[in-house]
Amino acid sequence: MSLPVFAVDTLPVPGVATLDGPEGKHAATVRRMRAGEQLLLSDGRGGLATCEVVEVGKAELTLNVLDTSQVRPPRVRVRLAQALVKGDRGELAVETATEAGVDTIVPWKAARCVARWDDGPRGAKALGRWRSAVAQAAKQARRPWTPEVTEPVTTKQLLTVVRQADVAMVLHESATRPLTDVTLPDEGEILLAVGPEGGVSDEELTALSEAGAVPVRLGPDVLRASTAASVALGALGALTSRWS
Repeated sequence: MSLPVFAVDTLPVPGVATLDGPEGKHAATVRRMRAGEQLLLSDGRGGLATCEVVEVGKAELTLNVLDTSQVRPPRVRVRLAQALVKGDRGELAVETATEAGVDTIVPWKAARCVARWDDGPRGAKALGRWRSAVAQAAKQARRPWTPEVTEPVTTKQLLTVVRQADVAMVLHESATRPLTDVTLPDEGEILLAVGPEGGVSDEELTALSEAGAVPVRLGPDVLRASTAASVALGALGALTSRWS
């Protein structure tokens, strides 16, 4: 089995270190790590430290940091513009996208979104839930890079993101072009836009297309807003160098 991963703000140098706080408590009381077992510390920015547990306290571990390494980001990066989805299906969308390898997530306030994130405490709480889901999924998937979840954007703001990408695509049920027909870059950024359960409006599709996004289909079936991104990321992993 691969080693369990625990998140830290700063990677320790080789030698003796302490894992405390929420991660230390989880390692000691939930994972029940034992002396002699090994684990990985991740700073979420590509840094990893292989450690051996020396001593287990009530809410912390004493570790021997054996070595550290730095994992480079993929040459082809995927930025996901995920439309807001009502309830826990939004968290499911970003969780599975993280497990599938997304690099950045942009919450998208699409026109037909049922979920509404205001600029006050409720919106901040919803954004926090997405970020927490991503952080937990990154650890579960043993990812050295934790995806960034940006501040939410309107469709007008998303157009700027589309123009900055090397390749931009929007999943749409009426598209005739399959994703496999799009020429993908050897390096750079792919922007993938996934609309809400009500779909991308005609006005939004026109604006995104004029900004450079290509409407594409994944296959003959229509996927839910909470699962489409992870399926598309699997296809992009196989079609680019991301999985090699």
